[in-house]
Amino acid sequence: MKARIVTALALVVLAILGIGPIPTTSLIVIYVVVFRPRWFKELVDAIYAYDEI
Repeated sequence: MKARIVTALALVVLAILGIGPIPTTSLIVIYVVVFRPRWFKELVDAIYAYDEI
């Protein structure tokens, strides 16, 4: 649950920064697609991890 909240907050910050002249979200997506960093896979695994409530 914590990873989802942090990711949602990060997306809100990126949306606010996207208003400026530099497309930050697009640059991050290009970086993730080209370099496939380990932190991104760990983030996706944390978001989709099965949580029993």
